[in-house]
Parts: sequence; structure tokens; C-alpha cells
Amino acid sequence: MLFSSLEASSPMAAILVAVLACIACALILQTLVRTGLAWRLATDIPNERSLHERPTPRVGGWGIVPVAVVALLATAPSMWLVAAAAVFLAAVSQIDDRRGLPARVRFAAHLVAVVVVIAAHPADVPWWALAVVGFLMLWLVNLYNFMDGSDGLAGGMAFFGFAGYALAALAGPAPDAGLGLASAAIAGAAAGFLTLNFHPARIFLGDAGSIPVGFLAGAFGYWGWQHGVWPVWFPALVFSPFIADASVTLLRRLARGERFWQAHREHYYQRMVRSGIGHARTALVWYLLMLAGIILANRALRFSFIGQWGAVAGWAVVVLAAGAVVDARWRRHEARHSEQS
Repeated sequence: MLFSSLEASSPMAAILVAVLACIACALILQTLVRTGLAWRLATDIPNERSLHERPTPRVGGWGIVPVAVVALLATAPSMWLVAAAAVFLAAVSQIDDRRGLPARVRFAAHLVAVVVVIAAHPADVPWWALAVVGFLMLWLVNLYNFMDGSDGLAGGMAFFGFAGYALAALAGPAPDAGLGLASAAIAGAAAGFLTLNFHPARIFLGDAGSIPVGFLAGAFGYWGWQHGVWPVWFPALVFSPFIADASVTLLRRLARGERFWQAHREHYYQRMVRSGIGHARTALVWYLLMLAGIILANRALRFSFIGQWGAVAGWAVVVLAAGAVVDARWRRHEARHSEQS
């Protein structure tokens, strides 16, 4: 047992793990920044699609991933393959951060990580259901990367999302102490990253951070479903703002015949920043939306089957309505901009 004086499933154990992870991650990242090593590892150079104006290190993964992997091996050793896959993705993504890699190489790495985990730990469902879940995990890996473009956003989503996992795994109807403590550790590491990433950001997450974190969000979601900790809808509801933004934006770009993998500034969060809301307030709005979804998701675990899916459907309406509000604001912003020009 990790702690001799605390029950592994107790709230105090989870809080302690989260605090230690937060401190460790923050210290690693502050050291990288203060020594100047952060700029040599990977630096984001602004372009016409960026929401930022000055070069900024992309080293968040160097703090979050080591802390997450160590915590995962210490609290849930049966998930060692998930930890190994996260390290593999971090290594490939660091090369991409430094030198750039073709999209097909990046996608192949993502596919290998997801397939290996599912093949080693197959759920007792038809093969086509596993294929669908694998596709959704792949999408979560990539959408996390797409959504890493505004101060405090991806880090905040990691904090709230994994905290939601921890709450369900420790206090839900089917507890899993290892999964809960590992989730708490990642939430804590994300909080440590936010000390340097909330507006004005001194560092960004980078591919070496966003890709492994997205993978862990999907892998933990799959693990919890496979082991009966939560239903299949739970991870999707927890990360619903991220999933909705990236998915709707992708469908719009595909409908226009655009290359969806290329960088752009059409995500809802990007339009919020560009329309005058700003990085800090955009992040806070997203935090509130995600927190509400997480509270609903954890309460819905105790609903009947029909009640659970009713909650999912109702929340989908709320998220789509929030998107409609952003669309309306963006149209007004474009109209004013056209009048001024």
C-alpha cells in the first residue's frame, strides 16, 4: 500500500496524492523555466493562426507526464501498460514538438498505443463495440491536441476531468481505489501545470503533454468502463465540452472540404478569445461548464438506466445551447468588424 496510515480509498489519501503531484509538477516546470532549458526543449513560435504574440516554451508535458506515470505505477500497478503507452506517446510527441513529424507518423503512434491497451485488456463486448471505443479513444487523443491553444484551457480541463474520474472511482457505486488515486494524481499534476499556464501563460502544454493527457483520459475512461466503475457514457459526459467543441468544428471543416488536421482558429474557445472575452474569462467559463457536467455525471451514476441516458441527453442540449450562444456572439463580432473595415 502506498500509505500505511491512510485508507487508499479515503478522501484524504486522494487529496494527499493530488497535492504531492501538484508540487512535483510545479517544481519540475519552474526549474525548466528558470534554468532556460524550457526554451531549448521546445518553443512555440506564433503564426497567423495563433492566439499568442510571443514565443513560449511548450514543455508542460515534461512536468505532467513523469508525475502521472510515477503515480500510476505506484497507485495502480496493474495499469502499467497504460503508463508505458503514455511514455511512448510523450517521446514521439516530443520529437514532433522539436522537429515536426508527418501526420501519418503521429496518427500511427496514437493507433499503436490505443490498440495495444485494448488488445491487452479487452472488454467482454463484441469486437465491433471495441472498435467503436478504440475510435473514440483515438479521437480523444487528437482532440486534446486540437484544444490546446488558449491559456489555462487544456490544463484546466485535465484538472477538472481527472478530478471527476477520481470522485467517481473513489466515491461512486463501484469504487476502484487505484484508478481513483491515479486520477487524483493527474488532476494534481494538471494543477501544478496551471501555476505556469493560466493567463498570462509562461509555458504551454505542447504535443508532448496534450497527446499523453488525451490518451490517459481515454485509457482511464476505458479502464473504468471495463472494470464496471462507470458506464460507457461517463467519460464522454465528463469531457463533453472538449468533445463537443472539437467534434462540431471538425464536422464543419469537413463539410467545407478543408483539411481538418491543419492549424486554424475556428474552435469555439478560439472564437471566444478573439471576440473579446479573453483567455482568462474564456477558461473560467469552460471551467464552470465542465464542473457542472462533472457534478451531473457523478450524480447520474446512481440514476436508473433510463435516468442516466436522460441526463446525458439533457446535458447534450445544454452544451449545444452554449455553442449556439458562442456562434451568435461570433456573428455579431464579425458584423462589427466588417462595419469598421
